[in-house]
Amino acid sequence: MRIHVLVAALAGAVIGLPAGASPLETSLRPQPRPGGQAELVSVAATAAIARDGLARSLRPVLRPDDLSSGGGAVRVAASNSGFDRWIQGFRGRALAQGISPRVFDAAFQGARYNSGVIEKDRNQSEFTRQIWDYLDSAASPVRVSNGQAALRRHGRTLERIERHYGVEKEVVAAIWGLESAYGERRGDIPLIEALATLSFDGRRGAFFEKQLIAALKIIQSGDVTPRDMKGSWAGAMGHTQFIPTSYLAYAVDFTGDGKRDIWSEDPTDALASTAAYLKRFGWTKGQPWGVEVRLPRGFPHAVARRDNRKMPSQWAAEGVRDMNGKPVPDYGRASILLPAGAEGAAFMIFDNFAVIERYNQADAYVIGVGHLSDRLRGGPEIQASWPRGYKPLSFKEKQEMQRRLVRAGFPLEKIDGIIGPNTIDAIRGFQNAIGVTPDGFPSQTLLAHLRKR
Repeated sequence: MRIHVLVAALAGAVIGLPAGASPLETSLRPQPRPGGQAELVSVAATAAIARDGLARSLRPVLRPDDLSSGGGAVRVAASNSGFDRWIQGFRGRALAQGISPRVFDAAFQGARYNSGVIEKDRNQSEFTRQIWDYLDSAASPVRVSNGQAALRRHGRTLERIERHYGVEKEVVAAIWGLESAYGERRGDIPLIEALATLSFDGRRGAFFEKQLIAALKIIQSGDVTPRDMKGSWAGAMGHTQFIPTSYLAYAVDFTGDGKRDIWSEDPTDALASTAAYLKRFGWTKGQPWGVEVRLPRGFPHAVARRDNRKMPSQWAAEGVRDMNGKPVPDYGRASILLPAGAEGAAFMIFDNFAVIERYNQADAYVIGVGHLSDRLRGGPEIQASWPRGYKPLSFKEKQEMQRRLVRAGFPLEKIDGIIGPNTIDAIRGFQNAIGVTPDGFPSQTLLAHLRKR
């Protein structure tokens, strides 16, 4: 998730990565927190780690080949007595929700408290990347060339999926590329162990216990064995990193073999499930996710809001053009997005942007998927320059910025260091109040203005 797919991702969400032509060894899913908003400008670098399969358990994991192990009390490797007691208590809750004792005991065979999972969960918010660095990796030459090779290798399958679901094959392939490097990094952490650890930890226990119950239901359905149910530390699984609840709701058996298998070397079910998910949330074939545009001199940046939607012809009447100087065709109502403020690229975004956003709420992720899909079909790189060399706000500085915005009379629901829509609106309000460009960008300059108040 996020799928949630995240946040579902988280969650996804989906997730530091080197820029440029780095090897495709990690997922590029920015990792917002469950129930929260992803950062618009900075991207959690450990979101890459969350999907990269590099965080391995420090012990051999003994898993049954099937669910034939006998019943009785679950056998848990001795490691944390509180965790062991939690499993015994959770067993009753799981059985009350329809999980059979045989399935539960087989799934938890050898499970232990995984401190590495908690370390990754704790450290997410301390890492930031600028959107231009993120996009350098998302659509790097290596990722583009590997994606085009994947399109050739799985062309017939992806074309069948496109015909069936009405989602362009390049979009499905782009999600695949960002989530698991086209299947190369699907994650190798036992999902039951990871989700049980996060549920026991309690910080987001209700969310992860829900995912854990869903994972047990997946095992009980026969789609996968406990041994083969592996993924990221945060519970995302398979080629396109579904979280368990999203899998239960949207995964499909496109091969017709009786299993919704998103874990195997064959990516067919995972790719079809991704297309089914996008279709479910309103994908419009033939409509772009977005188009890079040039803004006219003196463009009022305060109108670049998600809720200010107009037909492209209306934007054209205000001087907004594509990068070739032509009006954008009337694909549907669109808004203007400035992901790096007034100094970076501008995009005209359509309904399909919001559909990809259901997969992961981070703007950087959505632009990454959209831009990579454009590159896979032969489109150009992003042409506008970015404010490179800019020093981003740290997580603590973002919290300080939020506190100072509140003191300046621009209320926020919470001080969490996450730059969501409410914080952007507050920034714009403050910028308007002091007479600077209201681009909503959380910069060092903005913080300096706030510190003078």
